[in-house]
This record gives sequence, C-alpha cells and structure tokens, in this order.
Amino acid sequence: MVIKPVPGARLTAVNTPAADLPEQQSTKAARLLASASELLLSRGARGFTVADVAKRAHVGKGTVYLYWPTKEDLLIGLVGRGFLGLLDDLIQRIIDEPHLARPSQFCPMMLEVATSQPLLAALQRHDDDLLGVLADHPRSVTLHHTLGPGAVISAVLPVWRRHAMARTDWDTDDQAFALHSLITGTALSLVGPDPGPGPAGDPLSVLGQAVAALVGPDLADEDQTRSAATAVIDFLSEGRATVLRLTS
Repeated sequence: MVIKPVPGARLTAVNTPAADLPEQQSTKAARLLASASELLLSRGARGFTVADVAKRAHVGKGTVYLYWPTKEDLLIGLVGRGFLGLLDDLIQRIIDEPHLARPSQFCPMMLEVATSQPLLAALQRHDDDLLGVLADHPRSVTLHHTLGPGAVISAVLPVWRRHAMARTDWDTDDQAFALHSLITGTALSLVGPDPGPGPAGDPLSVLGQAVAALVGPDLADEDQTRSAATAVIDFLSEGRATVLRLTS
C-alpha cells in the first residue's frame, strides 16, 4: 500500500500488489485460520494439534499442510494476521483523519488498536502460557522488534520533530526512551496480569495528555500535519510488507 498525497484533499491510498494470503484464495484456508485462532485463544499454543485444527475446520489433516508446512508456521501466521490487522487499521484511520498522526492522538490510537488484538496483547505481556513456542520464536521476536512500541516510536518521533509536533531541545534517544516507557507502562496497565490502580479518567485519554505534556507543544500547521501523516503511513506500510514476508 502506497500513500498518494493530494494537496488540499483527503489522503488516498494506491494499492500495490501484495503477497497472496491463503485465506484470500481459499475458504478452507480461512476456516483453518479461524479454527486455529479459536483453539489458540482457548487452549494456548501447547493445548492443541494440527489434527485438532483440521477437525474443527471440517477438513482432512493433510489440508492444513497444503497451506502451512508446520504447526509453527500456522501459529506464526496467526501472529502475522494480528499485526496486519493493526497496521491496516492504523493506516486507514490516518488516511481518513491525518490529524491522528499527531503524537497525542497516535499513541493512544496505537494502543487501543493493538490491545484489541489478543495475540499482540499476549506478546506485550509475555504470556508464555498462551503463546508457548511463539513467545520466543525468531519470527515473533523479529515482528515485535520491527513493529512493537519501541520500534514505532523510534521511527515516528523524528517525523514529529521535523514537523513541529514535538520539542527538539531534548536528545532524540532520551525523548524516545521516555515515550517508550510511558507507552509500555500504559500497555501493561491495560493488558498485564497485575494492572494496579487505574486513573480517574479513561486510560487512553490520560495517555494522550501525558504524551502531549512529554513531547511539548504541537505547533504543526495543516501542511505539516499532512506531510507527517504521509511519513507515518509510509512507515506502517513498510511494516506491512515485512509482516507479509515473514508470515504469509
């Protein structure tokens, strides 16, 4: 997906060819993914077999291997779909409303979408019981390092600084560390096993206020906002290509 800026108009997306996902070509593959997702969330990665997935999807066991050579490949595919859902949602929201690329808007939005994806929430809280082999699988680790909160902040903070959305009198690495700590702490309060006391208001609204206080005044005009939105979407689109390469 490539973003095409249109001066004075709504951002639009120009779709480019992407890797064909099995579920886009086959209803059987779609049923297998849905069945595997249900089993993973209800039993954990160690609690079911490929045969269980096939039985639940009403296909033969060999059909699973037509699309995913191993159970690990199937499970990684589920994690990948979680990241694709996150990225596609964020991209579309920013296309519709470029101001959502602003720091105080983007950070709460990212957490809202990410924590609605059960497997991404499990990765964030390091839920070994649910994830099993997925927790430390090289491809899961690569995805998290590429598209987890730390990676996203490291990529978009320079965009914010260039477009008058964040203060520039603070070392970039220190600023990124502070933002990452704030976002990670909020994420764990939402999905962790011991959330602790909550705020008086909505946690995501509080996060937005905290981000605004941390990064400083947002002085971007409309052109800067649109330019920043395009840059953020470009990063998210590159992440989407990475997910497809690792999990499709």
